[in-house]
Amino acid sequence: MENGTWWVAIEENRGMGDGREWTMSQATPAGDLPTAQAEAMRLARNYAPAYPWSEKSRKVLRTDENSYLVIVDGRTSTFHFRVTVGELIPDE
Repeated sequence: MENGTWWVAIEENRGMGDGREWTMSQATPAGDLPTAQAEAMRLARNYAPAYPWSEKSRKVLRTDENSYLVIVDGRTSTFHFRVTVGELIPDE
């Protein structure tokens, strides 16, 4: 039985050159697990990452039942981002 609150988080590279950093772009509550999983898939297919600016193609890799690694090819470079479903654990 699902009784937790499920979230969807996106992590991606931001910045250019030596200023690139891996950061969380968004984390939002998504309700129950099936809803969060569906939202994660939607984001893996449709989220517009900060880079590259001009997307040519996208590969979505399921790394487990609750996360995706997305590889986005642009005109001159390739970037990636991760979409993860997680259950919020209440404070004790």
